Amino acid sequence: RSPDVPPNAPLTLEVELLAARDAPDLELLSGKEKIQLANRKRERGNFFYQQADYVLAINSYDIALRILGSSSKVDFSPDEEAELLDVKVKCLNNLAASQLKLDHFKAALKSCNLVLEHQPGNIKALFRKGKVLAQQGEYREAIPILKAALKLEPSNKTIHAELSKLVKKHADQRNVETEMYRKMLGNPSTASTPRKCKDKLPWSIPWKWLFGATAIALGGVALSVVIAARN
Repeated sequence: RSPDVPPNAPLTLEVELLAARDAPDLELLSGKEKIQLANRKRERGNFFYQQADYVLAINSYDIALRILGSSSKVDFSPDEEAELLDVKVKCLNNLAASQLKLDHFKAALKSCNLVLEHQPGNIKALFRKGKVLAQQGEYREAIPILKAALKLEPSNKTIHAELSKLVKKHADQRNVETEMYRKMLGNPSTASTPRKCKDKLPWSIPWKWLFGATAIALGGVALSVVIAARN
């Protein structure tokens, strides 16, 4: 049936607060409680990420990480410590993905490095770190990182595609740099070589002829002087 409220009608809502609870004291939470609370915030961040609301996703992951990193007055079992670390790594990886979506490269690189401090072979962190460096034009640094990720998971087509694209970009960059340096320094192959000897001028006179003509002229002048003296 048709709705009771007509279209574009103004609505007035009344909200009644039924209960209010203080935030939990993180220092008193057990390992299990801390893990559950952090996971709820992480899953909330995943929801916002899927909605492409990366700012709210980052906020949720940050809250989860603060919960996990808070001091505690309760002792945790080895299994709880391992699970806390696992949740932390997941939050950092998801945080890096959200930061990368917003082009927050410096923050994303920091998040990836934090993951790799705990798990040097974490494929997601290696892949995203390589992408961050590539986005910044650091192809020389990005390629070995992506190769390391591919070595850990050779069948990963996404890493294959990203690495192939990156290798091509790096080659193009090197070609551009080589051409630029060539123009700056000049092309040695086209540089002019010194000439071994000067071309002879078409009107040049052999030196023997020039010497003989000079001697005849001087002799003629001397003879004229002698004749003039006798007269």
